[in-house]
Amino acid sequence: MTAAPDLDPAAATAPRARTDLVVGGMTCGSCARRVERVLRRMGGVEAQVNYATGRVAVDHPGTVTVDDLAAVIEKAGYTAERPAPAEPAAAAVEEAPDPALLALRDRARVCAGLTVPVVALAMVPAWQFTHWQWASLALAAPVAVWGALPLHRAALATLRHGATTMDTLVSVGVLAAFGWSLYSLFLGTAGYPGHTHALGAAPVWSDGTGAVYLEVAATVTTLVLVGRHAEARARRRSGAALRGLLALAAADAALLRDGREERVPADRVAVGDRIVVRPGERVAVDGVVEDGASALDTSPITGESLPREVGAGDEVTGGTINVGGRIVVCATRVGADTQVAQMAALVERAQTGTAAVARLADRICAWFVPAVLVLAAAAGGFWLGAGAGQVGALGAAVAVLTVACPCALGLATPTALLVGTGRGAQLGILVTGPDVLETARRVDTVLLDKTGTLTSGEMRVDRVSVAAGEDRDDVLAVAGALESASAHPVARAVHGHAAEQVGDLPQVGDPVAVGGLGARGSVGGRDVLIGRVALLAERGIGLPPELASAVAAAEEDGASVAALAWDGRARAVFTVTDTVRPTAAAAVAGLRRLGLDPVLLTGDGVAVARSVAAQVGIDAVVADALPTDKADAVRRLQEHGHVVALVGDGVNDAPALAQADVGIAMGSGADVALHASDITLVRSDPTAAVDALRLCRRTHATIRGNLGWAFAYNVAALPVAAAGLLNPMLAGAAMALSSVFVVGNSLRLRRFSGAPTP
Repeated sequence: MTAAPDLDPAAATAPRARTDLVVGGMTCGSCARRVERVLRRMGGVEAQVNYATGRVAVDHPGTVTVDDLAAVIEKAGYTAERPAPAEPAAAAVEEAPDPALLALRDRARVCAGLTVPVVALAMVPAWQFTHWQWASLALAAPVAVWGALPLHRAALATLRHGATTMDTLVSVGVLAAFGWSLYSLFLGTAGYPGHTHALGAAPVWSDGTGAVYLEVAATVTTLVLVGRHAEARARRRSGAALRGLLALAAADAALLRDGREERVPADRVAVGDRIVVRPGERVAVDGVVEDGASALDTSPITGESLPREVGAGDEVTGGTINVGGRIVVCATRVGADTQVAQMAALVERAQTGTAAVARLADRICAWFVPAVLVLAAAAGGFWLGAGAGQVGALGAAVAVLTVACPCALGLATPTALLVGTGRGAQLGILVTGPDVLETARRVDTVLLDKTGTLTSGEMRVDRVSVAAGEDRDDVLAVAGALESASAHPVARAVHGHAAEQVGDLPQVGDPVAVGGLGARGSVGGRDVLIGRVALLAERGIGLPPELASAVAAAEEDGASVAALAWDGRARAVFTVTDTVRPTAAAAVAGLRRLGLDPVLLTGDGVAVARSVAAQVGIDAVVADALPTDKADAVRRLQEHGHVVALVGDGVNDAPALAQADVGIAMGSGADVALHASDITLVRSDPTAAVDALRLCRRTHATIRGNLGWAFAYNVAALPVAAAGLLNPMLAGAAMALSSVFVVGNSLRLRRFSGAPTP
């Protein structure tokens, strides 16, 4: 093993490097803080551990090698290795099941099945048949030994390095309860036939050798395993965001050489190469159009709701989809330099750089665990010296350990999470874990994406302006017929509106896309044009005053326009807009009632953004924002002390979702947005984002209340147990009552309801 280097003062001025490592063996937030501490002791090293993803981002002098960093982490009791590179070709392949996750799930299920009857027998005296205690031992022993084995191993590993974590507390509590139960069964009076629990309100002055606490050992173990499994599942999802981004990259490209096309893997395309992109294909590189004209669906990258018209000299981005004609693109950025690859790197950096919020229980365990161990030993030693005998001294020591056994602590977070997240699922809200709850309660600013969040993302005809003397139904029939041959979103909106208004549409002959500007064809013997105003202008067709006014009004509102003409005259103008969701204004009002500041964040132009913002009641707008701009907008707010939540749905939102303190993804959005988020809204309703933040606040408050009660109970009961006034049996009963309180407090979350819609 490589020793940690001795860094001299010159290391501070040496060139710096950044290294990302995957850390294994972390089981709680205190483990993450321990890894950070040991790395920072090296001198000149800054480290941020993301417990949720199991990664550490290290900023260090160039004189410190990766082996040096790994050696320090391994010396602290963990493993460290370089992350495996993500392969674009494998990005779209479904990830194989994780054997470790499946094993943890199976272990939790087996333990739960064995624990339920143990708890039932211990808590219901009427069910305590002859020799019930031995049946409980047969059921609880596998849980306390085999089920808790990972916890015992983790506790032992941290103790070897002079540290304590939640695993230490759990392991000691399980072993104390199980060990005393074995003592009582084999050497005490608990093993006799007909023995039952005698739960009383008054203290019992005895040595406690007739008490068994098998249900304590089994319950604590099962709850911790269930919680660990939920954490592991959430952690596994973190890599899906990067896989989704990489899946945007085209697998191959049509390379143009000497006038001939050759299909090659995308990674063989070099800067300066020319590639052909046909309709329906994905652009493989960032580049400039050399020949042809088309429309590109840029929504995966920019979030624009409308395809962007491109022609010779225009820049195009890899990952966009050609929805128009054939174009030839000269590559300017390939591989890791493309915008898609940079987005993936941005997501990974934002996730790794945002350290998980430590759990309150882990912070207190730093002193609580050693204090309990010392107190138990001191109590046993005192009563042994005072003449209480070995049994009395052991009873006092075990009473201390048992009353401190973290049953209520084990229940505090899992029960509130299970009830809160279960209620959230009923309301269409999926929360990844307790870290999100703690952060969400501090949110003060909410950024809202436009397309797919406040709007439906589906184009519709908002207004049809007809030239003087034209028949409206005739105009609709002609336009709808010609647009039926196009897959352009504006064309689909016009065709759908015409079909709804007119019904059967006439046949269209020889439909042709015109230079990315629109389309032409023959309808009823008339040569018809439809598309941008520029298409009509190229053919010398002007707009009469009434249509020119309609175009100006549409442009002022940020809407799109499709102009229709035949026989050299403009006949109509179709104003097409994105649809604002009916509940968008209610969602914004709900955020304001929570004391939050809503901000509209969109890749669309300023006119469109202002129009939508006015409709939903938002004052602050950030428009023309590319994916990196969105992440920068989040970062700027954070640098000014704001805690930011972002609500989005597209791939272009993934970097900003990862950068935000709380990322909220609409369920109708892209998979990459869902995987990069902290909260997923199953229903496509922005008011669900308001409910999500309210639920997070309520659930986190419940968890804090549970933990506060659990620790207060320990603080009050520990001195009583150490004074010899509480035998292990009463300690177990008091702990059970504490657990009942915690569960009852958590169950109140079942009454949580969504905010009423105004």
